[in-house]
Amino acid sequence: MKPAIHPELHVVTAVCACGNTFETRSTKKELRLEICAACHPFFTGKQKLVDTAGRVERFNRRYAKNA
Repeated sequence: MKPAIHPELHVVTAVCACGNTFETRSTKKELRLEICAACHPFFTGKQKLVDTAGRVERFNRRYAKNA
């Protein structure tokens, strides 16, 4: 390895939009996250459904007649 070409690693506190914080290492001085393991639907088991223009209701109405 060549000396003095690698960035310095810092111990930083990562802050998620949900308020969760944890320490990790990074080349950046500060980490701000939109989503983390505490609020991600895969890990929490809760799925957020974003309905645009009533498409879910339209789907349910369309296929409720066939059931």
